[in-house]
Order: sequence, then structure tokens, then C-alpha cells
Amino acid sequence: MNIILTTLNARYTHSAIGLRYIYANLKDLQSDTQILEFSINDAIQTVAEKLLAHNPDVIGIGTYIWNATHVAELLHILKKVSPETLLILGGPEVTYTPFRANFDDADFIVQGEGEVSFYELCKDVQNQETPKEKILPMTTPNLKELTLPYDFYTDEDIKNRYIYVEVSRGCPFECEFCLSSMDEKVRAFDLDAVMESFEKLWDRGARNFKFVDRTFNLNMKTANRILDFFLEKEDTYFAHFEVIPDHFPDSIKTKMKQFPHGALQLEVGIQTLNLEIANNVSRQLKLDKIKKNILFLENETDAHMHLDLIVGLPGETLESFGENLDTLVSWATCEIQIGILKKLSGTYINRHDETYGMVYSDIPPYDILKSKQLSFNDIQTMKRFARFWDLTYNSGNFKKSVHLIWQEKSVYESFYNFCMWMYGQTDSTWKISLQRLGELLFHYLKDVKNLNAQEIADSMLEDMMKLKGRAIPHYLKVYSQNFTQNAKNGTSGFNKRQI
Repeated sequence: MNIILTTLNARYTHSAIGLRYIYANLKDLQSDTQILEFSINDAIQTVAEKLLAHNPDVIGIGTYIWNATHVAELLHILKKVSPETLLILGGPEVTYTPFRANFDDADFIVQGEGEVSFYELCKDVQNQETPKEKILPMTTPNLKELTLPYDFYTDEDIKNRYIYVEVSRGCPFECEFCLSSMDEKVRAFDLDAVMESFEKLWDRGARNFKFVDRTFNLNMKTANRILDFFLEKEDTYFAHFEVIPDHFPDSIKTKMKQFPHGALQLEVGIQTLNLEIANNVSRQLKLDKIKKNILFLENETDAHMHLDLIVGLPGETLESFGENLDTLVSWATCEIQIGILKKLSGTYINRHDETYGMVYSDIPPYDILKSKQLSFNDIQTMKRFARFWDLTYNSGNFKKSVHLIWQEKSVYESFYNFCMWMYGQTDSTWKISLQRLGELLFHYLKDVKNLNAQEIADSMLEDMMKLKGRAIPHYLKVYSQNFTQNAKNGTSGFNKRQI
């Protein structure tokens, strides 16, 4: 039986750990199976053509929020062109009902962790004992009995893609907007076996490790061992972890201080700092510990942080969100990722729909459209706010000059006004070049905020000319005499060729 495992990743640099888990646990069927990965930017009919060129009997497709509509189209084409090919879906997007996208053309849907279920289904098909039910309910495999997937990252993957890894599954918390809250408990892989696999990956040249564990710093023994693994390495590397913000014992802090600049990235789930809103969604907040640990990471480590905030949580107003943002900016200079609340199938967030008038889109990514607290226009404005925030604050291109937008005033209110002005100038949040973005920022600060043009230019030149090869933007040239002179004298830290 000829089997193909496939998915459409969000981008080429991503890799599908789920496919490799399935492949690793196919036992006697593995020799007749291959993995073919694509991205959502590929033409769907071309994807179908490449899949069918291998004359597969079975195609297993990983289905996620970012590729759900693409998978639905792919199913349609595959079933039209090759109706005899068995199409099996798996992944988070089909683990809970109701399914939002149209997956009617799938022959079978494997819910939950599919390492065992997919193999058993394929064996049944091979033995002509096809199940009568289309949806196979989720099972919970023993993680210590699974074959690990890491040998099945190719040399091309290691050279060009992030390598996704994990040491546990599940989450002990019950945040109602998150699929991980549906897991009954945290389960761990055999740590010795995992560490042995990591060593093999390292020896093969892997240097980009992204851990998908939801709570990396929950188990101190495990966390310390993994941190030690990287600290023992002399070569340059990148390790990404998702961490809970209120649990950083001294052993973890001591090790995190030792990581060199650029080696450690931490995604810190804040979501809200409003205790009432956090309680609405069953999220635990220990504000004193959160503040203490963020200040530690900001001031005593070289870790690169992403702090996450969500717009649209049940009961939260724009004013409350704004207070959250103001607070985080006062604590740290790191990236603050602003997301829009999504209603994922299987989560308990739907219990608030009537009380708070929550209305969501049924099209991926299932964003909230409005609530009693936030109008549709408010949500649209905050989507633009998040995009302009990424382009200016999070991008690092305007690290010093972006602070001129608010100075000593409210970050949220000041940036909101900037966002409204920017959208009025561009009528778009996409395809804005760095040159255009910088020019708009300069004119906003000069003409709307009435700040001193030379002081604005000095800040923007310091920001924008840090990268070698950049030419001084035309709108700053008239103000660049001091910068140019300092560069010639070698006192600005910039290369003479930049001027």
C-alpha cells in the first residue's frame, strides 16, 4: 500500500513534526510511505498534481488553523481527479467538532494524537476491514512507547528549516481560549531518549530548535537538563521555548543568565493583566511574580522575549487592553505580540457568547468580530493597531524613535492615534516599504506631534542606519549633517560607506 503524508506549512522554513511522528510509528508500513511537505503559498492544483504523481493509495493530511481552507480545496480536487485514493485527515483542526471548513471529501478523520490511530486505520484498510465510522475518536498513546521522529528530519530540513521538538504534551492550566486546556494532564516523553535524539540532531548540524511544549518551565528537572544541553555547546545556536511567566526558580534563572545574546528566545503568554478578565477565562494570574520575572528576563539576561496580549477576551474593553499594553511597555523593551481572540472548536470560550455578545467568524482563523464591549469597527481598528505595532515597535527598525510617539504619555492612547493617522494616509496595512513607513513616521512626529525635526531625525538616523549598506533616506538628508560628520570621524559607530 502506497502512503503519502503531507501538509501545507505556513511557510517554507517551517517543518511538520506531526507528519514525522506518524511516519516514525508506521512500523511495517513505513517502507511504503513518504513525506511530502508544501506551503500555503503553493498553488493547490499543483500540490494535488505532485501528490497524485506518486499514485498513492492513501494520502494523510495534517490539518491546522492556517491551512484549513487550503486543505478543503485540496480534498475537493483530489477526490474529483482520483476518487479511488483514500483521503485521511488529522491534526488540531479536525480534533474537535464542529468542523468549520468543509471536509466532507475526506474519507476518514483521525482525531487527537494520531501515531497509533493512523497506523491501525491503514492496517484495517490494507486488510479490507475498513471501519464503518468516518470519524475515529481520539486516543491517548503512551508517549514513552512511541518511536521518536527526529531521525526523519532530512539534511535539507536541518540546513534550511526550524526543527520542532518536544519533551512533553499537554498543559496543566485551563485557559478557555486555548486548545491545550483540553488535555487532561501533562505527559512526558522518556527524557533520556529525547536527549539522545537531540544530540544526534546536533551532530547532524541542527542549530535551530523550536520547542512546542506549552509549559517548558513547569518541570524543573527537565527544564534544567535541556538548558544544560545548550549551555554545553560552543557553536552558535537558537532555542525557542514557550514559558509560563510566574514560575522561574533560581536554578532556571542562574542558567538563563548564561545564554549568549541571540541564543535564547522565550514566548511568554501574558494575554491579559486584568484579574477580572483572567478569571472570566479561567486563567491564573500571579501579577507580582509575573512582573518580577519579566523584569529579571529584561534586565539580567540576554534572552529575546515575546510577550503575548489578546484583544477581545470576554468582558475586556479597549481601555483595559490599553492599560495592559502600557504596563508591559513599562516593564520591558521586548516584542509584544498583539493577537485577536479566536474561537477554536473544542474550547470552552463559547460559554461567554450570550453573556458578552461574542460574535466570531466561521472562516479560519475564527477571529472575534464584535462583542458587547467592542464593536466591529473597534476590532478592525485593533487589527490595524496590531499590524502597525509590528511594523514599528516589534520590527526593531525604529527602536528609539518609536518612543517619540508617546514619550511620557499613555503608550496605548498615543499609538492608537498614530494608527488612525497612518491608516488615513495608507488605506492599507500591507505592502508598505520601510522607506515609506519611515517617511510617514517622520512626518507624523514633525507635523502632527509638532516635535523638533532635528531631534526626530537624529533618533531615526540612529535607528535606521545601524545596518550596513543602508543609504540615508531622502527625507532625512537635510538633517543629517551631524550624523555624517560623526560617521566620517568614526565617532558614530557607523561605517563611512553608509553615508
